[in-house]
Amino acid sequence: MKFFTTVFLVFVTVGQLIAQTSGIAGKVLDGATGEPLFTANVAVKGTTTGTTTDFDGKYVLNLDPGTYNIQYSFIGYAPVTITGVEVKEGEKTVLNPVSLKQKSQQLKTYTVTAESNKNSETAILTMKRKSENLLDGISSASFKKIGDSDAASSMKRVTGVSVQGGKYVYVRGLGDRYTKTMLNGLDVPGLDPDRNTLQMDIFPTDVIDNIVVNKSFVANLPADFTGGVVNITTKSFPDEREAGISVSAGYNPNFHFNSDYLTYQGSSTDVLGFDNGKRDIPAEKNIPQFADVVGSPDSEEGQRYRSIMNSFNPQMATMKQMSLIDFGVGGHYGNQVKKENVTLGYNFMLNYSNKTEFYEDAEYGRYGLSADPDVYEMETREYQKGSFGVNNVLVSAMGGFAIKTDNAKYKLNLLHLQNGESKAGRFIYENSDQGAVFDAEQHNLEYSERSLSNVLISGEHFFEESDWELNWKLSPTYSSMDDPDIRFTRYQIRDNDYAIGTEVGFPQRIWRDLDEVNISSKVDLKKDFTILGGKSNLKFGGAYTYKERDFTIRNFNINVRNVPLTGDPDELFYDENLWPYQGNINRGVSYDPIFIPTNPNDYNSNVNYAAAYVSSMIRPTTDLSVSLGLRMENYVQRYTGQDQLGTRVLNNEEVLNDLGFYPSVNVTYALNDKQNIRASYSQTVARPSFKELSYAEIYDPLTGRTFIGGLFRDADDARGVEYWDGDLTSSYIQNVDLRWDFFPTYSQTVSVGAFYKSFDDPIEIVQFATQAGAFQPRNVGDGEVYGAEVELRQGLGIITDKLENWKATANVTLVESRIRLSLTEYESRVNNARTGQEVDRYRDMAGQAPYIINAGVSYSGTDSSGIFSNFDAALFYNVQGPTLQYTSIVDRPDIYTVPFHSLNLNTSKKFGKDNQMQVGLKVSNILNDYRESVFKSYKAEDQYFTRLRPATTISASFKYEF
Repeated sequence: MKFFTTVFLVFVTVGQLIAQTSGIAGKVLDGATGEPLFTANVAVKGTTTGTTTDFDGKYVLNLDPGTYNIQYSFIGYAPVTITGVEVKEGEKTVLNPVSLKQKSQQLKTYTVTAESNKNSETAILTMKRKSENLLDGISSASFKKIGDSDAASSMKRVTGVSVQGGKYVYVRGLGDRYTKTMLNGLDVPGLDPDRNTLQMDIFPTDVIDNIVVNKSFVANLPADFTGGVVNITTKSFPDEREAGISVSAGYNPNFHFNSDYLTYQGSSTDVLGFDNGKRDIPAEKNIPQFADVVGSPDSEEGQRYRSIMNSFNPQMATMKQMSLIDFGVGGHYGNQVKKENVTLGYNFMLNYSNKTEFYEDAEYGRYGLSADPDVYEMETREYQKGSFGVNNVLVSAMGGFAIKTDNAKYKLNLLHLQNGESKAGRFIYENSDQGAVFDAEQHNLEYSERSLSNVLISGEHFFEESDWELNWKLSPTYSSMDDPDIRFTRYQIRDNDYAIGTEVGFPQRIWRDLDEVNISSKVDLKKDFTILGGKSNLKFGGAYTYKERDFTIRNFNINVRNVPLTGDPDELFYDENLWPYQGNINRGVSYDPIFIPTNPNDYNSNVNYAAAYVSSMIRPTTDLSVSLGLRMENYVQRYTGQDQLGTRVLNNEEVLNDLGFYPSVNVTYALNDKQNIRASYSQTVARPSFKELSYAEIYDPLTGRTFIGGLFRDADDARGVEYWDGDLTSSYIQNVDLRWDFFPTYSQTVSVGAFYKSFDDPIEIVQFATQAGAFQPRNVGDGEVYGAEVELRQGLGIITDKLENWKATANVTLVESRIRLSLTEYESRVNNARTGQEVDRYRDMAGQAPYIINAGVSYSGTDSSGIFSNFDAALFYNVQGPTLQYTSIVDRPDIYTVPFHSLNLNTSKKFGKDNQMQVGLKVSNILNDYRESVFKSYKAEDQYFTRLRPATTISASFKYEF
């Protein structure tokens, strides 16, 4: 942490020494295509003082302080003059993007009044209006303006987008599997390597240029998405010097200053997001087993066994401690320096956040159907209720460098994320499954350490004479996820006596380790040309990615033999209770390494992914554009590991080999300058992850649920029923989209769209039939999705001038989904149906929400005077409809998420000289809603699968811009 702070301060100091030159900066666009204009002229009207735009359409014109009229011109386009541009000493005046129209559309110069509004919503709307495919997006300036501190909190305002857990973005109600996140146009793994989406709350608004959501496929995008591709673009060339620091604090009455908060003694470096070795495993190799030493505790191997036993961290119980409030600090610095024909840009960011959550009366349940079909209410199989505390530390550091010449741009981006999460929970546990009925008390201690280091190197080259453009990118990433020393203890309660045994389950110590290397690269070539007087282009290129993962879980069962127990888990590792107890080899606490000799949770997996594409956008008329593309992807995944019994051993063998061709057609017809009609067709793919295509069995002690890899077979051989054959394959999706966009004014947008998706062999997480409380990814019956989207954005000044600073936004996505039941699932549902229940051949698609609603009203006081000067506020509501989470199998009912009604208020106020200070106030979950999932069954009352109460959080922030 000291290193990151020192580096940041050095760069800020160096940056402060670079003189800030007075002048103006901005961007010039083609009014017909929305693309940047290269070598457009920017000059002070009536003088020879001027400059030209680079191939990004950007310009910087150094000027002495004063007021100027600036003229923009380009051959074949009507000039534009902006009057009254004020330039202050030592400052850059950043103007909105200027669009030039061809002379055939407009024959005379037009003049507008200067506007140095840095809100780049205009650029996003232009991009949306002129893009080849369907997209939506939001600019950094937009969500920064209303006080959003990170990317995740802003994304719920984008049409068809929902944010899960405050981190992960889903598009059109489709889950993680069908949404992909990219950073600067390249696939980058996140802190959770098993997710397809990147954790969005790690990116502060200070380093983001824009976020674009691609909703229809084009050939230069990866084919493994269905809902959307979310691309985060970081700033490379700040238009002016940007330097600032921020502090924040958050308070939740349920989470903070609570003396009942549960935790445990971690390591001294937990506050920095990593363990210092205190949780290290006592031994990794040559681990004796109890059966080999029980008769000879004093032998060399017996002494090693006892030494390992003594090396376990003795803490097993939760402890109570006063919880503290959330807090965070951050800083950023960026600038660009132009020397003759070379521009240097740089950005640095360092953020630290420490958040605490405490869930009292948390509930986790498992329910089943009675064997008697006349009984409708579900039976309790397993139920636990209690409290748990979570402390989450996130450190994010990023440095970006860019060099731009007249015809080329080179970028280097460095990103490191460090995350540490500590959990401690205590539950009352009830079990009535399979005839075993008992009550118990359960303690959980967990720690998860995750880190990611990414390097992105890219280049863009523009060949003016031939109208060719070359882009290339290379991005290596190393990520790790370690869960050191997860501790789980459950005491059976018998008439105030405590017992530990096979019925209640043995205490466990678990070490999980994951290391992954990801190397991604791509090359794109683009050639502009003219057909029938319209601008067209040809694109082709390729991509290659190599991924390799090493994963292992080492579980130790802790055996308790004839030791007096008091119900305090710490007693298990008291010296006097360790084996051999008082010299008796048949008594005492010992360990059993259940990962020896066969460990299905020790595997290596790797992927070789190669792709090539060709596409062309043709404009046969000025109103019509047609984009045609074809992408080829060859995806080969190999696996080294074995099943639980060691009967099937794979040694770098292929478990997935997909060679696919993915076509795309996108057609746009401009009814006029303000209206578009779009239609698209494409085929995409959804592939299983490393974890899903494995023999892994990953147990979550907190919830008591187990993930089982898709290579395992699920069958009741005694009855001759095979529920799953272990052959997990990719899903293929046909996509059709239609949308009408209307942009009457800057403050108004209307979009109406419809979409259809057809799924072959979709993958869903299904309850495992032959193991209670387990879940597995499987291909299920073919599916279909029908959807409609509506977006409205309206300035309220049309009602009365008093509402000129107010704006209302709303977007709604409605979806109808269905999966055709496989024969196995259909027969399972029929065999377990309740009396009078009719089983349909179709059901809802797992992970697909039936509706998403985003609505809000915002106030912008940029032009106001008095107390509301530079005051911004936004009230936003978001909800996602009930979604099938896990499907029914045998006597286990369907599990659905319950709609979470999220209402959040953001306010911010700028003040001080040049508005360099900003205070913000944010209220989250104003409605105090619960996060719930429930079991649903015919004519039965819903029962909780999960129930948590996040309560309402009030956050305050302060920013200072230098």
